[in-house]
Amino acid sequence: MNKFHNLIKRELEDYKLLFRNIPSLTISLFFLSVVCANLMANKELLNYKYVALDCGFVFSWIMFLCMDVICKRWGAKASIKVSLLALFVNLSVCIIFYLLSLAPGMWGEFYSTDSIQINNALNKTFGGSWYVVFGSATAFIISSIVNALLNDFIGKRVLSNGFAGFALRSYTSTVLAQYVDNFIFATIVSKFFFGWSWTQVFVCSGIGAVFELLAEVLFSGIGYKVVKNWEKENVGKEYFDYVKKKAE
Repeated sequence: MNKFHNLIKRELEDYKLLFRNIPSLTISLFFLSVVCANLMANKELLNYKYVALDCGFVFSWIMFLCMDVICKRWGAKASIKVSLLALFVNLSVCIIFYLLSLAPGMWGEFYSTDSIQINNALNKTFGGSWYVVFGSATAFIISSIVNALLNDFIGKRVLSNGFAGFALRSYTSTVLAQYVDNFIFATIVSKFFFGWSWTQVFVCSGIGAVFELLAEVLFSGIGYKVVKNWEKENVGKEYFDYVKKKAE
């Protein structure tokens, strides 16, 4: 029992130091993008035969870019730990949204349209469906682990510490992890609840991953500059010293 208690204590201390060292703006942007991607996944952006994108795509690439810069600076374990807490925050928001959707009050849109159907639709949208939340949460955490481990694996084998090295590890891990994310979500939700064929699952997952990769490519230069500034300013030194001391 004492061993378990000490383990929990060390993990909490690790989390505290990690979040003290990662810039708050990065954490805030990451958590916000996770919540927004989950919410906007309810609305389709493109839907034509084997091309399907939801509006969550606008935020999903931000999630992966944040994971990539965290992984580049703090490593795979840190990226996974941040992702786990982001998942907890997202699930907490989903629960709060669901409870608020049960409140008897009316949405502002009801008073401008006088339509109870719109009011009910908004409640269902923000309240969410259990299978959508489950599918999204499962896809997110598995793809986050895939992204972190692959990013770190490639990073340790790439000699270049410049933009080329950052791009190689980020683009490769992102496109694969995004495919895993899309595939798991499409299998759990679209296949079993919306009647998609396996062809649609495989093809749409791939097309979605490519679109999300292209979005990250456009802004990866910003992520690289952020990481280089962190390295230049020695951001995270307290956490690195703690990890080094713990390993001794």
